[in-house]
Amino acid sequence: MLIENYTFLEGFYMTLITLTTIGFGEVRPLSEKGRLFTIFLILVGIAFVASQLAALGNYIADGQFLQMYRRRKMKKRLSQVSDHYIICGYGQMGKIVASELLKHNIPVVVIEKSEEEAVRLEELGIPYLQGDATEEEILIAAGIHRAKGLVALVSKDTDNVFIVLTARDLNKDLLICARANTSGVEKRLKKAGADRVVSPYASGAIRIAHNIIRPTVTDFLELALSGEGMELGMEEIKLVEGAPIIGKNLIDSNIRSSYNLIIVAIKKVDGSMIYNPAPSEILHQGDILIAIGPKANLNQFVTDISSHTGPNSKICSCAHSKAE
Repeated sequence: MLIENYTFLEGFYMTLITLTTIGFGEVRPLSEKGRLFTIFLILVGIAFVASQLAALGNYIADGQFLQMYRRRKMKKRLSQVSDHYIICGYGQMGKIVASELLKHNIPVVVIEKSEEEAVRLEELGIPYLQGDATEEEILIAAGIHRAKGLVALVSKDTDNVFIVLTARDLNKDLLICARANTSGVEKRLKKAGADRVVSPYASGAIRIAHNIIRPTVTDFLELALSGEGMELGMEEIKLVEGAPIIGKNLIDSNIRSSYNLIIVAIKKVDGSMIYNPAPSEILHQGDILIAIGPKANLNQFVTDISSHTGPNSKICSCAHSKAE
């Protein structure tokens, strides 16, 4: 427009056909200055396009394009997850916890810093976020407001305490289990908001001692809880509104006669535990029955009770619960 006195439309048209190398023809014959400007425009345009193609090639060659695609796909997948458990840390304990929960069809989302572990999670098809679980934004991205629970299993106690504090602040109803690596941290984790605290070293030591003192009992409990190698299982079943056995005593509930199940303990609403309950023990709404028996019978018992509950009620079977 300045050199050849073209109108805006004429100048725009000439620039467009020059940069796109279409070159239909000049609107009007160009002067020497106009030709020099056109040469400059062509060279700059080609250099710009070449640099962008090279950058795109490097982007694809480095795998960044694929990573970006995977991140977007994972973000979309995470937005659809609900009633899940967030596992912070995919170390030795994190792998076992995730495996057990997935075995019982309980959805999980893993938060892990390590890129190597993130690749492994990608291969296994487990929803994950690569980042620091102590950051509020990461927990929100993992769907903490829609989650059912959180498990803090990172190696540092200070990080676990901070994760529990942040998680409890974001979701007051969240079930939080945490790992304590050193003695004295249990109290801090519970004050921070953890519902359950497990010390792997203390638990491991007690388990070794039990293997020595009462090996048969330990073997039986391990088989019953894991559900591997035998048809026997142990589950905890919460009685909610609408369950037909509410208000009946244990013997009249016909749990033993109809399902061949043994109720070894009942956890009452106030938190008290009744071990080896008497046949006359009355069952109330909110009681948690700890039952042992054939796995097929346990599943049938849960199904039968669920079919009799009201539309806004359900029976909760937590087969994944482990003895501490």
